[in-house]
Amino acid sequence: MINSRSCIQPMKLDKFLHKLKRTHNTSASSRNVFTSKFTEKDIDVARLYCSNLIQKFDSPSFTLQTFIPTTSRDAYLSIRALNVELARIPELISSPKIGALRMEFWRDNINKIFEGIPPKGPVAILLSNAISSLHLQHAGIQTGMIKAWCLKIINAREKYMDNRPYTNMEALEDYAENTYSNILYITLAALPVNSLTVDHIASHIGKANGIAAVLKGLPLIAFPSNSNHYINSAKSILESGGKFNGSREAVVLPLDVMTKIGLKEEDVYRLGSNAPGLKDAVFTVATRANDHLITAKEMLNRARLGQDVGHDYLHAHNEGHSYSVSNPTPRTVANLIEKSFGVFMPAIATKIWLEKLEKFEFDIFNPKLRIQDWRLPWKAYWAYSKRTI
Repeated sequence: MINSRSCIQPMKLDKFLHKLKRTHNTSASSRNVFTSKFTEKDIDVARLYCSNLIQKFDSPSFTLQTFIPTTSRDAYLSIRALNVELARIPELISSPKIGALRMEFWRDNINKIFEGIPPKGPVAILLSNAISSLHLQHAGIQTGMIKAWCLKIINAREKYMDNRPYTNMEALEDYAENTYSNILYITLAALPVNSLTVDHIASHIGKANGIAAVLKGLPLIAFPSNSNHYINSAKSILESGGKFNGSREAVVLPLDVMTKIGLKEEDVYRLGSNAPGLKDAVFTVATRANDHLITAKEMLNRARLGQDVGHDYLHAHNEGHSYSVSNPTPRTVANLIEKSFGVFMPAIATKIWLEKLEKFEFDIFNPKLRIQDWRLPWKAYWAYSKRTI
């Protein structure tokens, strides 16, 4: 008796061969689009540029790159270099129109990278190489979500480039999600890791990072003409959240928080750290950042124990978030968390800074808050070795 599974009918065979040919052509097309267009020297020069840029403007990220696998480090460096470039735009421009043109320049860069015709700028070269490497190492991998997340970062930066206020705490969280959380999503995609639970944890860490970055930049934006009084390094521009614009001073705290506490913007301009209610407002915002870190830590612990993380992922259905496995086993989730842990390390830098802010009684104008903490390397190493944040 003939085994029916070994018998392929002619019509089915034709369809099978046609499907195989289409798959082969699609794969070949994908390889052609994402084949590196640059020499090793081009890539080395771009890598050095991005590394130096991060070291100068975002030293915590420079320090923490050691926890990212070398195969994914070009993506790590390029996306953080992009973040620095975007953050610097308000400081370098003379008018909002020029700022909009610069943002459009970076949108064009991202679009061209994913069209397979990357520009020759160092950030574009390194990001393009990272995408090419992903396709080379992982056949059939989808990278369209990286493009979507890059564009979201640009859009969020542009929206608040004019120092407009955050209407409420949720608006501040949205800004942090669309910038710092997206940076973490891109880094995870470069590992590559595709996990709802891992993205959920990264979302909370990114929100904490973004909220803290806005707090760090408050003195710089409130008193741009006296910025040297409060800061002592080029890192100030990134810490301002990319909102350093001498033409318009602002107090970048959520309006609902200021209203509830009774903090007046003009009091901050007149009295600085002595403005009634300022420390209370800073405490309220810093507490939200710390809450996100606590939530991320609790989620890590619960996931490792095979338990439900306790609440739904708010951004699970947003663009870029599509998961190949809908119900992974607890062991699978634990393994993905282990693989991703280096991406979570910015939580340590944010935690250190929030602890310093508390130590100085939430005086956001204390100049010691601008000093890079020498403890970060060993605290990060300890946290990574213990797999804790």
